Amino acid sequence: MNKKRQILLLKVVVWLIGLTPAAWLSWRAFNDSLGANPIEELLHRLGGAALILLITTLAVTPLRRITGWNILIKVRRPLGLFGFFYLTLHFSTYAVLDQTLDWEFILEDLTERRYIVVGFTAWVLLIPLAITSTKGWIRRLGKKWQKLHRLAYVATSLGVLHFFWQVKVDTYWPLVATTVLAILFLLRLQPPKAKVTRKSVPQPLAVDPSAVDV
Repeated sequence: MNKKRQILLLKVVVWLIGLTPAAWLSWRAFNDSLGANPIEELLHRLGGAALILLITTLAVTPLRRITGWNILIKVRRPLGLFGFFYLTLHFSTYAVLDQTLDWEFILEDLTERRYIVVGFTAWVLLIPLAITSTKGWIRRLGKKWQKLHRLAYVATSLGVLHFFWQVKVDTYWPLVATTVLAILFLLRLQPPKAKVTRKSVPQPLAVDPSAVDV
């Protein structure tokens, strides 16, 4: 299989993975099978999907470095955008369905309930990353783009903390998420192996956001 077909297949797989939670939850809602508390079920499932996708996004670069399979970097941007999409649905479900857009109660939660504060902060941090995920913004921001998109690590860490504080008792999955994130941070500390060449030639800044390490 040539490289173009491999990239196409990877992108198809990512889109299937990204759309599956939404399709599954839509089917359950249509069939009235979200349980006794459908809003709470939606909140949990959407938040879980967002966190899994964000952690998977952070795993792309270390996996590429370990395996040498460079085409993995092509799926990082769609994975990250799907993570932001589900996090936005998660917050929208909370604000619209759970709180019925009662901003007095929402603002009270944002000042008094710590797990909501960190979750909301994670979402806010991801907004500029989603907006600047295009080729045009990479050209405009130059080297600042890479520094800005390192906020993905901060946002995902806050998402894990939100998950940990929210569950209160059953901390098994939050601990799993924390462990995976810690491993990714350790891998991030490992510098990439530099290729030895006879002559070092300065390279232009990549304009493809999927080709830039963050």
